Amino acid sequence: MDEIFKLVSNYGFPMVVAGYLLIRLEPIIRELQKSITVLTVVVARQGGMMVEEINEIINYRRVG
Repeated sequence: MDEIFKLVSNYGFPMVVAGYLLIRLEPIIRELQKSITVLTVVVARQGGMMVEEINEIINYRRVG
């Protein structure tokens, strides 16, 4: 608990709150990223794209 008070006094309340929220929301953001990837595949398949084309799209999103 003392470490938290030191962080607040040294870096300020907004920075500590932002860090806390980033740590808490990271798993949620990763799950949303997975959901978006799955939805991309579903929409692409419904549009008639081949598996190779879908893999190119997914790999491009990861790199870019």
